[in-house]
Amino acid sequence: MKKLLIAGLLFIAVSVSAQTSISFLEMQRTLPRPGEAMSRKLDLLQKQFAAKKLEWPAKYIYVRSFKYDGQLEVWVKNERKEAFKLFKTYKVCALAGSLGPKRMEGDYQVPEGFYYINELNPRSNYHLSLGLNYPNASDKILSDSARPGGNIYIHGSCVTVGCIPIKDDQIEELYILAAHAKDAGQDFIPVHIFPIRYNTKKSVDYLAQLTKTDASLKRFADKLESVYDHFELTKQLPVIMTNTSGDYVFANLSKKLPPQPEAPKPRKVAVQRRVRNIAKVEEVVNVWPEFPGGGDNFLKYLSTIGKAMLPSLPPGVKKAFVQVEFIIDKDGTPTNFKMIKGVNADFDDELITMLETMPVWHAAILQEKAVAKRMRQGFAIE
Repeated sequence: MKKLLIAGLLFIAVSVSAQTSISFLEMQRTLPRPGEAMSRKLDLLQKQFAAKKLEWPAKYIYVRSFKYDGQLEVWVKNERKEAFKLFKTYKVCALAGSLGPKRMEGDYQVPEGFYYINELNPRSNYHLSLGLNYPNASDKILSDSARPGGNIYIHGSCVTVGCIPIKDDQIEELYILAAHAKDAGQDFIPVHIFPIRYNTKKSVDYLAQLTKTDASLKRFADKLESVYDHFELTKQLPVIMTNTSGDYVFANLSKKLPPQPEAPKPRKVAVQRRVRNIAKVEEVVNVWPEFPGGGDNFLKYLSTIGKAMLPSLPPGVKKAFVQVEFIIDKDGTPTNFKMIKGVNADFDDELITMLETMPVWHAAILQEKAVAKRMRQGFAIE
């Protein structure tokens, strides 16, 4: 009887332990800022993934940043041997220091080199933040041995004294992606920080001028460029190690290809659109179609779409105003979307793909019967 009682207590203890054990992602949902960010952003991120034909959620992410160009890219994939695909490019809000690696505490330099995310900070002074493993093995050899510095993050709030700042809504997206990848088993999310984009003439010219009289900085930048080239060719990451001198060494590195003639743009695969053959569309109705929750909810929905599409605007375009036409069929389904005023073919195509996920409306009414009604709506991408 005593043995049965002990066994029963052990079973209860194990059961309670199993019930209280939660995943990393579930734990993040319980925290105020990550939880609120997921409530606001999850549906939007899923729509953005769908619009770019990406599988949600990504099991692997890769981040690379370009200091001089002020950009941070997020690449994703779901299988280890699969090629990475670009999800989004964020603008880095501010830059401290100059080009070149970080070598001591207080130099205000953003590090350059190969790092990984070693911390997800849900209570950051800068909204949310992702910590980097600076100093890495190379930095520990080449930087000031007593005061190499530390506490390097990708974070929100658009301020910096040596970190990589982006906007709060952007760090929320990146934090969510990192949390999903970590929950799926990616314990080391790579973050590569380059001085420049090596395929942008203005940036290359600037680096060349800067390294003209600094041979060690040129050798360092060339090392980083070899990894940039490898990724551009393969969309995979090489194995990166550090030798006893602190230099980066690489395995399975692809050689840089000579300049190639510009390839013709591939034909775009036609997307199967939500199109219906509607016999009659009424111009005058007794009751207009209504978005779920009313007109205010529709404006909020369009504002969300506008924010989601902002990163897809062409380079140099900070905001745009678009106008779209569609039909609310008699069963309330939004269909037959087309752009009246757009930005360019690629942007318009992506926007329509996102709008086609619009929920079902309350249909228009004419003489107590539901009918199809054409709608036109303009809104801002900002």
